[in-house]
Amino acid sequence: MRGIVGRKMTMVAALMATTGMAAAEDVEVLHWWTSGGEAAALNVLKDDLGTKSIGWVDMPVAGGGGEAAMTALRARVTAGNPPTAVQMLGFDILDWAGEGALGDLTDVAAAEGWDAVVPVALQGFSKYDGKWIAAPVNVHSTNWVWINKAALDATGLGEPTTWEELVAILDAMQAAGITPLAHGGQAWQDATVFDAVVLGLGTDFYKAAFIDLDPEALGGAQMAEAFDRLIKLSSYVDENFSGRDWNLASSMVINGEAGMQMMGDWAKGEFVNAGKVPGADFVCIRFPGTQGAVTFNSDQFAMFGVSGEGAVAAQGAMASAIMNPVFQSAFNVVKGSAPARTDVPNDAFDDCGKKAMADLAAANDSGTLFGSMAHGHAAPASVKNATYDVITAAFNGEYADGTAAAAALADAVAAAQ
Repeated sequence: MRGIVGRKMTMVAALMATTGMAAAEDVEVLHWWTSGGEAAALNVLKDDLGTKSIGWVDMPVAGGGGEAAMTALRARVTAGNPPTAVQMLGFDILDWAGEGALGDLTDVAAAEGWDAVVPVALQGFSKYDGKWIAAPVNVHSTNWVWINKAALDATGLGEPTTWEELVAILDAMQAAGITPLAHGGQAWQDATVFDAVVLGLGTDFYKAAFIDLDPEALGGAQMAEAFDRLIKLSSYVDENFSGRDWNLASSMVINGEAGMQMMGDWAKGEFVNAGKVPGADFVCIRFPGTQGAVTFNSDQFAMFGVSGEGAVAAQGAMASAIMNPVFQSAFNVVKGSAPARTDVPNDAFDDCGKKAMADLAAANDSGTLFGSMAHGHAAPASVKNATYDVITAAFNGEYADGTAAAAALADAVAAAQ
């Protein structure tokens, strides 16, 4: 490892020399990775930059969906004092690029051959007008279910592969006196569950509804069925779910207080951080009905336009460190996600990690890799936020049935466009 890092430092130094960069300064990083598993993963990046004599100035803004972080970012940019780098998702990156606020990483990307190893779907958010403006650190897939192994075994049922089998397990857990579904009543968490429900009704349907924004798909019978299923799932949460952070819901499954959680694979970082082992302590499966398809988001570090050669050099060095294959493996093993490069070996990953990488590759090949609506990778923020309002209202019982919710969704998306 030390030899590889040393060679990487030489590459960074050579890059700085060829591009005229000055010695790198410290980096100030705005992010929302504040849970135990997330913080452990972030330390991998901090330590890696430390080997390059680049200090880390932390600017954490708690909130799993990143909304609070984006509010803090807007205030900093408005004040004329942007951070060096900002954790961002999907269309938020493109929106800032459209405002001309982001720096240019193209020299680093060209020197290191990023175009050949970053999946095209990710490049859609890493590049703007042909220029690299962000470095992707991972690929999270969102259509996962995390199940406490002992709770599953107690039902006497196998891992569910269909909606009907899933409901049977949830019913059995409820009958046994365990909270079947650990969930946090926050809009982005509600939408994460709904993403998987919609995908479970067919990949063509998901694409038509959430990527193409087809009014008939958004307001039709299949969407009504999706909302009916979401309403059914809401009957399995405990009465204290409202406002709960996602990692606290993960802890409920880890500690055996709840049977399962429907959440992206950042949840695995919490299980790993708690010393739990896939297959022995917990089970990772794709949401029933979504096998062979993947909805994704990708955490990326967007680099804002900064002044001073040292600050620009720091951004280049940080971007180079993020894209280092050794770092991509080390970070994503801890984070629970898959690498953002296609050439990273899976040797260091556990069974769930290997499955994530294999599923991602298969979905990419088959055309069933879709940006997640819930996580800002399917449609712009205005549309995403409109879906949030309707989905959360449905989860909280504010519509008579799925048909009424589907009609409201179609109206809300039309108004947001």
